[in-house]
Amino acid sequence: MQQHPKTQAAPVDHVENTKDKGAFGDLGVVGFGSEPKSSPSTMELEAHMSNKKQGWLTGSVLVAAITSVCSSAFLVFGYDQGVMSGVVISKIWLAQMGNPSQLMVGTITALYDVGAIAGCIAAAVVGERWGRRRTLVFGCVTVIVGMILMTTCYERIQMMFGRVVTGIGIGFITAVAPVYLAESSSASSRGWHICCEMSSMLFGLMIAYWINYGLVFTNTSFQWRFPLAFQAVFAIYCIALTPFLPDTPRWLMRHDSPERGTQVLADLHGLPVSHPVVKQEKLEIMEAIALEQEGRWSDLFKDGGVSGDKRFYLALGIQFMQQFTGINIVTYYAPTIFQESIGLSHELSLLMGGILNVWYLIASFLTWYTIERVGRRNLLISQGLGLCLALAIEGLTVGIGGAKSGIAAIVFVFVYESFFTWGWMGTVWVYPTEILPLTLRTKGAALAAAAEFASTFMVVEITPYALQNIGYKTYIIFAVFNLVNVYIIWTFFPETAGKSLEEMDMLFVNKEPLENEPWFARAQWSVVRRAKKLSKEQLRADLQVLAEERATAAGEDR
Repeated sequence: MQQHPKTQAAPVDHVENTKDKGAFGDLGVVGFGSEPKSSPSTMELEAHMSNKKQGWLTGSVLVAAITSVCSSAFLVFGYDQGVMSGVVISKIWLAQMGNPSQLMVGTITALYDVGAIAGCIAAAVVGERWGRRRTLVFGCVTVIVGMILMTTCYERIQMMFGRVVTGIGIGFITAVAPVYLAESSSASSRGWHICCEMSSMLFGLMIAYWINYGLVFTNTSFQWRFPLAFQAVFAIYCIALTPFLPDTPRWLMRHDSPERGTQVLADLHGLPVSHPVVKQEKLEIMEAIALEQEGRWSDLFKDGGVSGDKRFYLALGIQFMQQFTGINIVTYYAPTIFQESIGLSHELSLLMGGILNVWYLIASFLTWYTIERVGRRNLLISQGLGLCLALAIEGLTVGIGGAKSGIAAIVFVFVYESFFTWGWMGTVWVYPTEILPLTLRTKGAALAAAAEFASTFMVVEITPYALQNIGYKTYIIFAVFNLVNVYIIWTFFPETAGKSLEEMDMLFVNKEPLENEPWFARAQWSVVRRAKKLSKEQLRADLQVLAEERATAAGEDR
């Protein structure tokens, strides 16, 4: 994103139109490696689309299909997060890998996060050029390649390489799937769709855990090869269905043509292109494109007239902060906590871990209702306080010890999981796609996902040593981290619920001072306060006026 000179915006009608619709059908889709072709005139295309009969893949059916693909992609992510917890304790797998040390087992496991960071960065480089669909398909194909390498291995080097390749594929998936789904959803249901994606991730985590548990008594390599191979089922589903789906209207309007993007926009609404709702949303997207212009890597660290740098820091921060809620103390080490901190038997610890994953999934369904009605900020703040309280009590019960304290500790593990999934799971993944400007959305969301994996790697590495050396105090430390998170959210993170992706621009462009504010509100960033006061209608009107001013100024300079 460039700095803010009045000459930066091009007229709306001059948006890049260099790619044809390619091999994936006529839904405004850019094919793999397709060559540019001459396009019909705007009037011819709009006349054709206005008279075009809508097929069956429109409206709620089309949105459901896109949601199912993105949710299945995150199911792969969740499954992959959970499957190795059972594999690395398999005596048959350990023997096949040459009985590696605990350090080597930890390295094999952690290479997945290293690959995921690399995949996120690679998605940031190529994702905007490839589009949302192709990036997602590439990620799923890469996961299958990694799965084949791991499933067929007979020694640790191939397993390690397979972990890296799988991680790269997961990096692509997590970088693009939330963006694809957010850009294909309406402002009123965007959070709900992302929460569906998160519930699917938890479903994958639960499946992986119970498959491992069910195969624990098997005495052949099937015990670990089958769980690793099974994830291909969900990746194949994504690969099979995605070619029949369009890319997002916003990507098509910027990189293909406004007309094709408009047709997909109309298909998503289940309306003709001439409908006022479609026309209004198209106008907002085109105004945002004219306002922002093309985003470069350096624009992540520039204001660009829409506070692009600050919005990137918000996206990066929210995903990095998630891991400092302490969630991976539970998800990675729940059986260890049950066995070593609370004193349950090995078999009972594994069973309780499985029940915990089932509860984790069930609790996530409440967020489908609250994400839009309560709002992102309110959920992050209220549930962050709940996480702080749950971890503090968890630490105290583990520190006291005894049977009654052990029961209380188990209860508060479940309470903690509830607070996390209600506030800091789906919200954290939807927020970067909403807060980032269009031109930086692919790069910014991908790097935010990379920050998620980097902080995961850090926390997972230090947690076993912390639990071993300082015990219950580990929980207290993460309880304090949650208080810090709550303060940061209250101070710097504006509400995004109910606002279109284009209206978010005006929150950062509008610099008018706010009046009649209480003294304590001034401790917050002005954008946070502006998000509370400015109506959708005012944001929409401001966006239209600013885009018209810039387009006029650019026309005069030419």
